[in-house]
Amino acid sequence: MGERDLFDQDKLVLRGLQFHGFHGVKQEERTLGQKFLLDIDAWLDLSTAGKSDSIADTVSYTDIYRIAKEIVEGPSQNLLESVAHLIANATLIKFPKIHAVRIKVGKPHVAVRGQLDYLGVEILRYRNRG
Repeated sequence: MGERDLFDQDKLVLRGLQFHGFHGVKQEERTLGQKFLLDIDAWLDLSTAGKSDSIADTVSYTDIYRIAKEIVEGPSQNLLESVAHLIANATLIKFPKIHAVRIKVGKPHVAVRGQLDYLGVEILRYRNRG
């Protein structure tokens, strides 16, 4: 399954998550911390939940939110790539119904001359199929 295959599939959408964390290569980032912005997409079949109207047939947004919060506010990582990977991996492990996850992590306050919304990474991870 490739990224194109995901466009027409059901997904959970979490946008604009904000947490304070201590990630970065520079010591001041790891000491003072900073704000991190996250967007998360989690692909899974939502048709059963749509018919049943039961939370048991889907994955709760708040459970995914808690994973992201725990990792971003948890132990320091040097790279945003590591932060995103940890969130994606934990999400796929905890929720077998999810077959792919996209994690976008941004830093709005970076030491770059110029105007910007944020700098960051975006990763897409798939559940291993056997």
